[in-house]
Amino acid sequence: MDQSIIERVFATVFPLVAIATIGYGYGRWRKPDLKLINQINMEVFVPLLVFVVLADQSVPISHLGPMAVGATIVVLGSGLLLWPVIALSPWSTKTFIPPMMFNNVGNMGIPLILLAFGEEFLAIAVVCFIVEMTLHFSLGIFMINPKMRLLSLLNQPVMLATIAGFLMALSGFQLPNSVQLPIDMLGQICIPLMLFTLGIRLTNIEFDDWKVGLVGAILCPVSGILMAIMAQFFLNLPPEQFAVLVVFGALPPAVLNYMVAEQYQQDPKRVASIVLIGNLMALVSIPITLSFVL
Repeated sequence: MDQSIIERVFATVFPLVAIATIGYGYGRWRKPDLKLINQINMEVFVPLLVFVVLADQSVPISHLGPMAVGATIVVLGSGLLLWPVIALSPWSTKTFIPPMMFNNVGNMGIPLILLAFGEEFLAIAVVCFIVEMTLHFSLGIFMINPKMRLLSLLNQPVMLATIAGFLMALSGFQLPNSVQLPIDMLGQICIPLMLFTLGIRLTNIEFDDWKVGLVGAILCPVSGILMAIMAQFFLNLPPEQFAVLVVFGALPPAVLNYMVAEQYQQDPKRVASIVLIGNLMALVSIPITLSFVL
């Protein structure tokens, strides 16, 4: 492998690991309650990041459509691809399939894409995040709890920020710099905070059911990458956007899967093992993926 590629992969992955490790160490030391931190992040910092990126006039909305379709294919296709396989296994599809579909684009994906491809790809990373979050808070919860109401999506600040950002972009109106600057500064907080809290969250997850966790750690990136390649046949994305889609597909299960499983009591310990082992295995799978796409 070319030395420059190795250096670039290391420069991309090391900051993610370093911040998460610091979070893990702090979590072991102080054992903080993440409920308030996550609430502020998901209700303030993340929505502001989404809004300011989508409202940015330098990124035409029409250019984001194909990438949104590609991210949707990766998320839904991963579930459809693995559903018959898991249906024949001893594990519940309600437990196993959601972590395979909904990956860690928030905590890991956005920072990873920024470091690997540059600031100009922030809008694309956010589009992947919006697609994943929208599907997770709708289809993902419906898969576990069929009584869930789709209108509850409008209670999510991220969804409201998405709508507001698109409307701002379509209107052509630009915020004054004095208004946009504090919004942008607050939005940027969420990226390192996601990684830091990921490290803290991993202190509360155990290695129970390690076999299902290991299987999930393998199938999650494999199914995601396969669906990204399939999506490319239909979308014919530019090479760098396709590379981002492959990285998106290679991401491990989102920590949010564990939180949702815990909320609805859908085998949370087993989901926790899938999430933990999947994110640890990403220390191997992500550098391998980056070495091929960079």
